[in-house]
Amino acid sequence: MQSNILKKLSISIFMLVYTIGYAQLSRADEGGAVLDPTGTVRNFTGYAQITCFDNGNGPADYLEAEIIDLSTPVEHLLVNLLLLKGDRAIGVSDTVSGDANPSPPIILQGGNGVYLLVVNKTDVGARQFVVDYHCKTATGIHTGTDINVKQFE
Repeated sequence: MQSNILKKLSISIFMLVYTIGYAQLSRADEGGAVLDPTGTVRNFTGYAQITCFDNGNGPADYLEAEIIDLSTPVEHLLVNLLLLKGDRAIGVSDTVSGDANPSPPIILQGGNGVYLLVVNKTDVGARQFVVDYHCKTATGIHTGTDINVKQFE
């Protein structure tokens, strides 16, 4: 009986320490999921609105983002990231499937306001990904950043 209690306590402590460690490693302005969890939808697309605003650090000058493919490598199956605001757009692909290294960062200069962020993939297959995104001032200081996911299908 006492052995079971100690075992449960040990597991609980491990999970708490693991969770705290993970929370400290993760950044505030990143999000991820699995594109096409069933692995059957070639054109699976995620779409979100990122709002950049002055949170006291100064007005936003641009949105910076990168995408990371955390899945196992599959030849020719890549994840892509696109940023849009007004009449401007920029995109990037994580060009090495499943290496867990980020794409080159992309920057879209559009000031305060709502940016569109789109993620997709190049072929059929599930892809686990993370997008790291930050609104920044003209001097590169992090400023107000909010996200509102609109579509994930």
